[in-house]
Amino acid sequence: EAEFDWAFGPEKGHFKGTRTEHIGEWPTWDLPILAWGKQQGGVVGFSHSGWGLQLPDYMPYGSRQFPVGNWGGASPDWKGRSPDKLPDYAMPRFDGIGANEYVVDVTHGVCDFISSVDTPSVWELNIWYHTLNCGYECRISGETDFPCIYGERVGLGRGYVKLDDQPLTFDTWIQGIKDGRSYCCDGLSHLFDFKINDFEVGQPGIYDRASVMPADAGEKLVVSVNAAAMLEDQPREDIRRLRLDQKPYWHVERARVGNTRQVPVELIVNGQSVATTNIDADGSIQDVQFEYQLERSSWVAVRIFPSCHTNPIFVEVKGEPIRASKRSAQWCLDAIDVCWSQKEPRTRKEEKEAASAAYEQAREAYRKVLASSFDDTTDR
Repeated sequence: EAEFDWAFGPEKGHFKGTRTEHIGEWPTWDLPILAWGKQQGGVVGFSHSGWGLQLPDYMPYGSRQFPVGNWGGASPDWKGRSPDKLPDYAMPRFDGIGANEYVVDVTHGVCDFISSVDTPSVWELNIWYHTLNCGYECRISGETDFPCIYGERVGLGRGYVKLDDQPLTFDTWIQGIKDGRSYCCDGLSHLFDFKINDFEVGQPGIYDRASVMPADAGEKLVVSVNAAAMLEDQPREDIRRLRLDQKPYWHVERARVGNTRQVPVELIVNGQSVATTNIDADGSIQDVQFEYQLERSSWVAVRIFPSCHTNPIFVEVKGEPIRASKRSAQWCLDAIDVCWSQKEPRTRKEEKEAASAAYEQAREAYRKVLASSFDDTTDR
């Protein structure tokens, strides 16, 4: 049974039930829509996530400035360099149709995944990394958005789910997305069978929470993954010369190590690359292992940037929630204010009170996270 307010022109009303022939226009903010989907048993999340989450360029003398436009790229005489570091603590403008209100909605428990691959990689991953650092367990999945963003083919942005030996159905596949038993990529590199010790990504863990495993402080963790990538023998300058925010946003060519035929497989802990192993991008499957010790609860993933990314395994040390970064918590708190400044004028008058309250509830959630997070404010 669903329940929501509706409006259509001057008419408005309240609906509660399972069937209606007329609900009017959709709400002008997205939390009610996501909540409605969850109430019906759906797996819900954001599409074309990067739009509105553009980050300012690095300028020659150290400042950060936005190039003209909102869709990536820059004029030939522009001197800036597109962002390529994660996490990035600069603030987007939250002025687009992507995962802008994700920073609010994830605190309300109504967002299962954020999409990737079809918009600039750093724009997508940055907001996700910050919320993961605050302890929210949203997953990532691939998207093409055919034919709106990419018109070449469907399946340009991909999500691969590991399933048990059972019939393939949409329900079992989408449950794998929700549980994070999956990875996303451009189809030109792959990272599968990701696990820590004997704990696989997506498997039930602490209190049956998918991908959540216990560990002791200082315990040696063996991280393993099967990796494969395919590069042409010679570098493709038509891709390498492009900014990261120009198509193709995710492509294995961008990961090439110099002029070699290798790509880096990175171990990511709380958004930081802490170890790297290069593999030959000849299409062969290679077993990659890392050893790492955690002193505090953390999320762990593996990536080939910007071509492939696993979902995280959430490692809880002594049962403590992940509170990885005061800088990320403050970024999320500040982001809510910027997002509200953009969305409030576009929210219907009769919806603003509920929207404002939901935003404030999200602020309070991040304030609590900020107070209990690891202090990384001096690590710059």
